[in-house]
Amino acid sequence: MKEQSKVKIKDLLEKFCEGFTSQAKASKALKDVSPGTISQILNDKWDLIADRMWINIGKQVGFEMGDWKVVETYNYKVIRGFLMDAKAQSRVHAITGGAGWGKDAAVKDFATEVNDVYLINCAEYFNKKYFMMELLKAMGKSVDGTVPMMVERAVTNINKTFRPLVILNEVDKLKDEAFYFIITFYNLCEDKCGIVALATDQLEKRISRGLFLNKKGYQEIFSRFGRRFIELKKPSKADVTAICTANGVTNPEHISEIYNSSEGDLRRAKKLIQNKATTEPAEGEQAA
Repeated sequence: MKEQSKVKIKDLLEKFCEGFTSQAKASKALKDVSPGTISQILNDKWDLIADRMWINIGKQVGFEMGDWKVVETYNYKVIRGFLMDAKAQSRVHAITGGAGWGKDAAVKDFATEVNDVYLINCAEYFNKKYFMMELLKAMGKSVDGTVPMMVERAVTNINKTFRPLVILNEVDKLKDEAFYFIITFYNLCEDKCGIVALATDQLEKRISRGLFLNKKGYQEIFSRFGRRFIELKKPSKADVTAICTANGVTNPEHISEIYNSSEGDLRRAKKLIQNKATTEPAEGEQAA
């Protein structure tokens, strides 16, 4: 790995650690990273740190290989605004948008930049215990003990933290057991912690179906979401143009091609931009 990339990872790690009271607690929020490794990186003692460790840490603190530049698209700004509101006012918001519309980039940046923000990337295999383990890891707390013990530990941390925020990314992937558990967690933290749930439009469909069938817990969840969903917009050509320009693609024909081919999926757009950026002449150069 190049020295320049290591410097960027170090900077991101330093910013990540600022959200915790010690490097030991920060290491608990990172997978397979010891306090000693964090100390070595932050003190520029890199000789014995393998590239695979740099890559592991980089992925977890928001480093993008290839110097990819994140752009503040329309959806990025909307998400950030509601994250700030939820944190400042201890509110709950549910935000929905299509796959590849920029949700991940917005929450990752916010969690990296702002203190006392706990990001959980939900998955289908989560049960109550795994949900709490991921939350405690994000807090830099021990994951030992029973579920009630873990809940008490998390709530205690929230009660003594100034305006904490929990971000539940891809919450629509949760099975009902963990989905219902959001109610329990919310009840214990109401008015003390902001919560923002992000998902595809499947979340709204799931809630609507649950309400229609009068399924257990769905009225409570809908109520805690404020009985509304904040809907994002499909990325516009202006969004894709801004991302292209920031990442080295400026040819109008190439930008139009990327916009049309990506069909509003910014993950697809990123791949197309990276392919074009390697062939498009840099600014000031002429094509052969």
